[in-house]
Amino acid sequence: MKFKIGEIVATSGVVDKMVHDRAFGDFVSKSFNRYIDCDWGELDELDLKSNTEALNKQERIFGAYTNDKGEKIWIITEWDRSVTTILFPHEY
Repeated sequence: MKFKIGEIVATSGVVDKMVHDRAFGDFVSKSFNRYIDCDWGELDELDLKSNTEALNKQERIFGAYTNDKGEKIWIITEWDRSVTTILFPHEY
């Protein structure tokens, strides 16, 4: 792993969707695997650059992913690497 992720948590909205929609759960799992491999998903150049810099500093790391149904999730690792949260953008 290229960076510490701390405790992995998900919002109740994401968990509920995963429980009731297996394909969505697979999407979350694949997105998380991309995230820990430093594939940040659909970010603009500024956010990509910020993540690259954050790997060497104590700053927040962010990923954004969209499935084929247009459903989006964000994955955020806190600056101190204590927790990584999976959430819907509207839950931020």
